[in-house]
Amino acid sequence: MERQFAERFATEWVEAWNAHDLDRLLAHFADDVEWSSPLVASFTGDESGVLHGKPALRAYYAEGLRRIPDLHFEVLGVRAGVAVLVINYRNQAGGEVSEVLRLRDGLVVEGHGTYA
Repeated sequence: MERQFAERFATEWVEAWNAHDLDRLLAHFADDVEWSSPLVASFTGDESGVLHGKPALRAYYAEGLRRIPDLHFEVLGVRAGVAVLVINYRNQAGGEVSEVLRLRDGLVVEGHGTYA
């Protein structure tokens, strides 16, 4: 993955989150995305912590935006691998988070939210 692509992706990603624009955010994801996060269980009741497909991700992100109306992210760093992108950021509560994103054809097909 080219560094320029990784930086542009992270910029578009954080702008979509900070605008609370769900459609713009989900445009970064493939229809068959798989997503895992420790927050999945508390937001959806799914104890596995894993979501499958864009409709499930949409519901999860919509619930997050509803529960956290002051949600705001600041990108701290971006790392690019072969087909993997890591976005390190600080959230509105000051917590540091990393999202590990595997991409195919420029879209996230697998993602993992990781928290300190």
